[in-house]
Amino acid sequence: MQVKSRVRVEGGRERITLVPESLDDLWHLQYVLEPGDLVAGDTTRRIQRDDEELRDTGGEREHMHVTIGVEEVEFHKFANRLRVSGTIESCSREDQLGLHHTLNVEDHDEVEVTKHWKPDQLDRLEEAEESADNPDVVIATVEEGEAHIHTVTQYGTESRGTFTGTTGKGEYARGRGELFDELATALSRMDADAFILAGPGFTKQDAYDHIEKNHPEVAEKMTVVDTASVGDRGVHEVLKRGAVEDVQRETRIAAEADAIDELTKRIATGHEAAYGPEQVQKAAEYGAIDELLILDEKLREERGPDGEWDIDVNELITDVERKGGEITVFSSEFDPGLQLRNLGGIAALLRYRLE
Repeated sequence: MQVKSRVRVEGGRERITLVPESLDDLWHLQYVLEPGDLVAGDTTRRIQRDDEELRDTGGEREHMHVTIGVEEVEFHKFANRLRVSGTIESCSREDQLGLHHTLNVEDHDEVEVTKHWKPDQLDRLEEAEESADNPDVVIATVEEGEAHIHTVTQYGTESRGTFTGTTGKGEYARGRGELFDELATALSRMDADAFILAGPGFTKQDAYDHIEKNHPEVAEKMTVVDTASVGDRGVHEVLKRGAVEDVQRETRIAAEADAIDELTKRIATGHEAAYGPEQVQKAAEYGAIDELLILDEKLREERGPDGEWDIDVNELITDVERKGGEITVFSSEFDPGLQLRNLGGIAALLRYRLE
């Protein structure tokens, strides 16, 4: 994420000009924007005219620069865009003011965001800026007759391919080397700075030896990690063991996996933990929160008009930070976030146990 400029404007608000550079940045931006913010950017809009030639065409599209009062934000990762919808507050055509419009923000589109920025939102922008320097990591998991590829992103992990084939003996058996070659070829086509090869038993080492001999340009970027599973479960093991942190130390997913594992362990043993809005609020009042864990989608919901909690989430975050606690916002796209959602979307690791 590029932060191109920051300007104070009327009403104590700040206008920040941003250029998202990746799908990760669009995902971060989704949780920065909220209803009532102003977002400005270039767009096209279909304009109805009275011209006789255009009467039956439904109008023609015009390029214009608009400022929208945000009502709704949707992250479409499969379309590589962020849809920001609301009413037009200003634009070059007065006849369009007050009408509804949607800005489709894609990577490398410049947008201006004017709002009362909250500390965690500014932290999120800073995180997005710093993540641009992190290496891109691909995790490959392999066992006999099966291989999977996942990419690591700021908003979770994505499955990018699965390869299967019969190994062993028989007329239709597929040689292990063929499977390893197919995996290595797929990895070589990916724009990644590092590969992690993981899986149970000796198969992963055999795969590495084959790749090192036949695809050395892939092997030189590869680290081998032992896991009990492959696929999604294998990827979670890789993250939990900190393998990704070795090459991408600031990856938020690894931190989330560690935090949720520590939380569930403490809950199971009755140690220093709280979950659900009421318990967490009580812990905050006592100054007992060491780390607040909150789900991004719940944070956004509770800041809007449809919030369900009987607490003010902004006051809670401010209180936790003022008393020295850390804030970790979980991605709803990844397994630790799903676990946190099952605990009410909010929890805390405590400094001491509350009776």
